[in-house]
Amino acid sequence: MTRTILTRLQAQAYEHPFDRQALATLQKMPGLSSLLNKINEYGIDRLLRLQSLSSEIKITPQNFPKLHQALIETCEILDVKQIPELYLSRGAGHIRTYILGVEKPILGINLDCMEWLDSNELIYTLGYELAKIKSKHIAYHQMAFVMPTLKTFLSNSTLGIGGLLAGGIELALFNWVMMARLTSDRAGLLACQDIDVAITTLIKIAGLPHEYLTNEVIEDFQTQAREFCEFSSNNLDSLDKITKIFSYSEQNIPWSVMRAGELLKWVDSGEYDKLIQQKDFTVTDEIAKDQEEEEEEDKDNNEDQEEWDFLSSWT
Repeated sequence: MTRTILTRLQAQAYEHPFDRQALATLQKMPGLSSLLNKINEYGIDRLLRLQSLSSEIKITPQNFPKLHQALIETCEILDVKQIPELYLSRGAGHIRTYILGVEKPILGINLDCMEWLDSNELIYTLGYELAKIKSKHIAYHQMAFVMPTLKTFLSNSTLGIGGLLAGGIELALFNWVMMARLTSDRAGLLACQDIDVAITTLIKIAGLPHEYLTNEVIEDFQTQAREFCEFSSNNLDSLDKITKIFSYSEQNIPWSVMRAGELLKWVDSGEYDKLIQQKDFTVTDEIAKDQEEEEEEDKDNNEDQEEWDFLSSWT
């Protein structure tokens, strides 16, 4: 399959509006900078890198040439200049991927990812992770990665910032992580450039191996995804706050149906085709202005409401 090389592609060109809204909310949280500084002070970046170096198998052109070539190809398609190191971890019974390392990124996939996905689906998955490099938000993703452990440590410390977590940073962070997935899914589709590949990948991420992927299963999954989008627009506002918190603070939930629904909505709108056919991916002043106006409008609409989150504001 011949794919279009998206030279000069910028993250702003495909970012999901929910991602921008949630990030704006997160960045307004008091104490966020202090928490980031503390994480840096503890050397979390170096620690996570050490864990990968000492526990996982580094992918090279010699040992796993197909995996390595898939990474090179995906970076070329999405115009990612900073090619991360690729590592393979043990199987977990489900597909697991991650990216970490602000200064020197490491992209990790597990054995299930390598065995369950074909070459096109692998490119979608790598594109999904590389979106975090393009958006330059790895520090926030890394914070979410270590937050469960960090929360326990800070609650028993006298560092003076433990109370920040109770003040909403954790919830705003996980809310943004959920929304950032929607942007990453768009990047994955831009990488593989086939919505059918994106859908089968999301089905496998949901836990269904290749041998169960019939045409009927794929068609029904897409129907379910579209129905979920319609359902969420009409019913999720009625959920109580505790239910919402538990829903998006559990990072192991893949939300594959919801994500597929949002991706299909993007394709159905014609925005994906319009973007993929562009010759110049530079974000123009007009696009930047439209994004600023959209963010300002969202701010005005929510002045007297609780902080924005994906379940209470789903549209």
